[in-house]
Amino acid sequence: MQTEEKKALLDHFEGLQDPRSRQSPHDLRELLLVALCAVLSGADGWAGVAVWGRAKLPWLRQFLPFENGVASHDTFGRVFALLDAAVFEQCFIAWMRSVCGAFDGLQVAIDGKTVRCSTSAGGQAIHLVSAFAHGLGLTLGQVKTAEKSNEITAIPELLDALLLKGCLVTIDAMGCQKAIAAKIVARECDYALRVKNNQPSLAAAMKGFFDTAEPAGYPGVAHTQARWVEKDHGRIETRRRVVTDDLRCLGEGHGWAGAKTLVMVEATREIKGVASTERHYYISSWLADAERMGAMVRGHWGVENGLHGSLDVAFGEDQARMREGNSAENFSILRRIVLNLIRQDKSQKVGVKNRRLLAGWDDAYRQNLLGIQTIA
Repeated sequence: MQTEEKKALLDHFEGLQDPRSRQSPHDLRELLLVALCAVLSGADGWAGVAVWGRAKLPWLRQFLPFENGVASHDTFGRVFALLDAAVFEQCFIAWMRSVCGAFDGLQVAIDGKTVRCSTSAGGQAIHLVSAFAHGLGLTLGQVKTAEKSNEITAIPELLDALLLKGCLVTIDAMGCQKAIAAKIVARECDYALRVKNNQPSLAAAMKGFFDTAEPAGYPGVAHTQARWVEKDHGRIETRRRVVTDDLRCLGEGHGWAGAKTLVMVEATREIKGVASTERHYYISSWLADAERMGAMVRGHWGVENGLHGSLDVAFGEDQARMREGNSAENFSILRRIVLNLIRQDKSQKVGVKNRRLLAGWDDAYRQNLLGIQTIA
């Protein structure tokens, strides 16, 4: 990823245009500062943002004038509903480039999440496709879609915005598309895409190959295997990965740009003596052995706990009822900014929820996380 000029967090949002047609007593920069600080400190809605801002007005005036105090929750809701979410997202991505710099070789998991209570009257809940940097635990960017099926069009937009280079991009079955594979390769990245029945020919070819080669011991087929056994609370789980660079089963002219490996993942779970087995398949441009492919699979699903789970448990995202204009999408960007700020902090050994509490109580800790300076 290209490195942006290092500058203060709020300076990355200077490109935001105030959507109000008339001059307001509350500057957009002030609204943004209050919103960021309040969400960092535990606020999960505009009412909470306004209440926190009024309580912390003397502290806030160390950074911006706030000549007319803190705006009402209606003002926050109205302005963020009108604020251009695409530009806000671009500012967020620019900030993340500054934070992360270049990270060739990092695994980036792309996955979608529906914000359940964001459904407006007669409409649909917003669906967000996010890029999550495994290893850093940071969200690099997101794109909103109208519904889950539109992930196919959203993923290329996200890839263009992030300018990933030298990364391994992992995507669930919805993103297993030839055009997406070609886009990733064109961006000088590798991919690992889960294969399911939305690609029936590919899924059938891979299943047939492994079903035939496995019992015979893979005769004449170059491959690697790895196996793990985990025991926990009466459950025994055995995982196997088999990786081959033999792509003959795909046929000539298969159209999967850069494809180098096929991956079979088998999981057998035994609970109280009852065993069940399931298999998953991946196609990848990454030339790696079974052990490293196993780490890739585990890394991809880290997005569930590392991002989606944190947003629901620590921020209550699924319960948020913002439904006007761009309000839900823009508040989701605020949550991801805050989650990234918290994840970068190494001074505390408590979870995200408790760090938000600490940010609400401790002015010095909050200022340090935000990296903001007092005005002269």
